[in-house]
Amino acid sequence: MIYACLNCLAEEMNIFFKSKLKIDDDRAIISGIVNQNGSIAVQGENKVLITLINIIRDTNLKREGLTGAGLNINTAKPICIQLHLMISCYFSDTNYVEALRFLSFAIGFLQEKNVFDHTNTPGMDKDLEKLIFEMESVEPDKLSNIWSVLGAKYMPSVLYKVRMIVYNANKVSEYRPVVTGIAENNPQVV
Repeated sequence: MIYACLNCLAEEMNIFFKSKLKIDDDRAIISGIVNQNGSIAVQGENKVLITLINIIRDTNLKREGLTGAGLNINTAKPICIQLHLMISCYFSDTNYVEALRFLSFAIGFLQEKNVFDHTNTPGMDKDLEKLIFEMESVEPDKLSNIWSVLGAKYMPSVLYKVRMIVYNANKVSEYRPVVTGIAENNPQVV
């Protein structure tokens, strides 16, 4: 589901870039910034990177496994999560202005289309119901810490929170009829 979310964003962003900027190649890619060995993770330059930086449980959403057929289904309870993404522009040293231009287009895209669903995003994975993108405000010291943890030098970037990711194991472990009352069983005493 995480990959489906990030892939959907990259595909939609590339469609947007191609229509607005009249380019032919995909610029938005899902990628880390630095590999574990410290080398640059991106092949080539002039890319808009979509990087997962954190996952947290969304405690505002609750889902239950109930049916309307008088059965209570014991399943693994769905977990609602939020993804924290960084969208950063990896452009050559001499192309800083172009990096800012692409970052502006990325922000504009997610301002214009901050909700993805099956109506406005027909190619979205069927297991995803809806994705809501919210820009995060980050203080400079926190942003510096994020870049330090990533092991990279600062690039023009923006952080987004993605809500409405629901993990559901879809495994029914047991069916039980719903209890509608308690009947007394009084054996006769002899």
